[in-house]
Amino acid sequence: MRVCNEGFDKEFMNEKRDMYAIAFTQNVLSGRWKYFILWYLKGETRRYSDIKKFLGDLSQGSLTKQLKELESDGVIQRDVYPEVPPRVEYLLTEKGMKLLPILEKMEDFGKEYGDNT
Repeated sequence: MRVCNEGFDKEFMNEKRDMYAIAFTQNVLSGRWKYFILWYLKGETRRYSDIKKFLGDLSQGSLTKQLKELESDGVIQRDVYPEVPPRVEYLLTEKGMKLLPILEKMEDFGKEYGDNT
């Protein structure tokens, strides 16, 4: 599989549709904290500060980068309220909610096999 700077190689996309679909999903979820961000937003709108607190040691720059990528991919929505200081909230989009079954399957797998290493 070849991924170029502009995205996926067109030949790969056309010839290996099934593999491309997996690679596309993996690309959306790539990032150490994205799974946890999506899980934390499951069913609830959260403020930036709440997400930061939930993730603990994550730097502000890393969190901002992960949130921007998720927003760019259309998986989360960012709402800014004109207050002082500005209030920023994040929520899952419809597209983001479609990723929840993947996270649930990952959770199930981890519960079943996580202690058997």
